[in-house]
Amino acid sequence: MKVGAEAAGKLRQRVLDELKTTFASHYSHEISLAETLNPEIMAGYNRRATGEKYLINPSKGLS
Repeated sequence: MKVGAEAAGKLRQRVLDELKTTFASHYSHEISLAETLNPEIMAGYNRRATGEKYLINPSKGLS
């Protein structure tokens, strides 16, 4: 189903308006790609516990 230009504009605006509320994500840990291979950290993100989200930041640790 396609929506018209006006409806699409309203939907885009809704996402922009709610970007930091409804669509916000909160991460308990931010790790680098290299850290994903650390056995201790790997055990943490494999646990899949409620409220424990890991963000993999590929540029973290690069200088």
